[in-house]
Amino acid sequence: MIRLLIRAVVYLVSAAIGLIVASAVLDDFHLHAGGFIVALVIFALAQLILGPFIARVVRNNAEALLGGVGLVSTFVALLIASLIGDGLEINGVAAWIAGTVIVWLVTAIATMVVPYLLVKAGVKHVRDDDDAPDPA
Repeated sequence: MIRLLIRAVVYLVSAAIGLIVASAVLDDFHLHAGGFIVALVIFALAQLILGPFIARVVRNNAEALLGGVGLVSTFVALLIASLIGDGLEINGVAAWIAGTVIVWLVTAIATMVVPYLLVKAGVKHVRDDDDAPDPA
C-alpha cells in the first residue's frame, strides 16, 4: 500500500512538472491557478487509465506503433483535462503538438528523477535525526 501511495505521489509530482514546464515554454498552453489541481488530477487519472488501454489496443492491432503509445495517451489525457474543468487551456495545433511532446518528455524524465530525490531527502532526514542530540 505504501508503494502504491509513493508511486501516486511521484506520478502526480511528475505530471505537475510536465504541465508547468509546457505552460512556461509555450505561449498558447495555459494553466489557470484556480483549476490547476483539478486539471492535474484529471490528466494524471486519464494518463493512468489510458496508457495501458492504448498500449493493449496498439499491441493487438498495430505493434509497429507501440513506441508512440506514451505520446498518444499524453495527447488524449491533455484533451480530456482541457475539456473538463477550466484549469488547462491549449490553443492552436502547434501548441497541442508541442505541448504533448513536452509534457510526455518532461513527465518521463521527472518520473525517473523524482524517486531519486525523494530517497535522497529521506536519507538526509534520517541522518539529520541521527545527528540530533538526545533530549535528556
